[in-house]
Amino acid sequence: MLTENLKIKDIAKALQVAPSTVCRALQGRHNISEATRKKIEDYAAKHHYRPNLFAQSLQKKKTRYIGVMLSSIPNMFFSQVIDGIEAVTNENNYFSIITQTNESYEQEVKKIENLEWRSIDGLLVSLSSETEDLTHFKRLQEAGIPIVFFDRITDAIKTHTVSVDNKGGAYNCTKQLIEEKGCSRIAHITSPQLLSITKERLDGYLTALNESNLFISDAYTKYCAHGGKKSEEIAIAFNELMTLPKPPDAIFTGSDRITMECLNLAQIWKEKTGKSITIAGFSNFEMPEILNNNIITVKQPAFEMGKLATELLFELIDKKDKSPQKYFDKIVLPTTLNSNHLNR
Repeated sequence: MLTENLKIKDIAKALQVAPSTVCRALQGRHNISEATRKKIEDYAAKHHYRPNLFAQSLQKKKTRYIGVMLSSIPNMFFSQVIDGIEAVTNENNYFSIITQTNESYEQEVKKIENLEWRSIDGLLVSLSSETEDLTHFKRLQEAGIPIVFFDRITDAIKTHTVSVDNKGGAYNCTKQLIEEKGCSRIAHITSPQLLSITKERLDGYLTALNESNLFISDAYTKYCAHGGKKSEEIAIAFNELMTLPKPPDAIFTGSDRITMECLNLAQIWKEKTGKSITIAGFSNFEMPEILNNNIITVKQPAFEMGKLATELLFELIDKKDKSPQKYFDKIVLPTTLNSNHLNR
């Protein structure tokens, strides 16, 4: 017998058990004795049994593919989210089709159409920075394809969402700048105004300034139209801040890419003028040791976010009751403030 063609009925015949027993054992179900389960699993492993996923898909009317839509794969945060997603898809014999919008609404719409053509079983989405019209997602949902939003979420579509405490993370970071670093003129460089994360982080930043009775000026807040994807946008924002009549003594940054670029710009500024500027903000990058004394970072549980979002999506995919769901989870994960370097 060719082991690559080994079927459920072959294992059942060899071990003198029912095919349904083999199925239950290999699917990890509990209504089977541990001894029988082990015997079946050992035999399957020894003979290199592989489930016929295509046949299972036809039987269950599933493709075993999910779509994942995010703004930029090279972004460290999203790379960690993907790790969390694939930890769950691998465990469930699913495959993910990962697409990036490059912060473009037009690309988002085109790629939704492509994923729909591929007959995905469900979709995980982090919105592009240009997205206002959600018609393409509503159409997908109406076609029976479940959607879960993560990170950059929306309340306009009823479904599960997974995000982080953006306001709390921004508030804590800004307070550290005030209380531990002694900064009093704190600027903010962030993502486009449309995004949920931008609004929440701005809110946390302003709340911390208000509580401390510090100077607040619209000129101290700069938005990057492409979410920091274009380094020249960050450079323009940085230079505009540093050439104000009263330049900031610190900049709170709203994303990984903006944080890293501002660190580079701050170093160039110091070499050029001899003046230092404190940088603090959201970043999931591992900072070089040389920088650990100079930056406060807000770390997001990216892996956990990807994992939870995928688990929620599978709940919707596997839902047997096809009536409209009334209640959805809105999970908000805590952030971590990396301030171990303070007061060294």
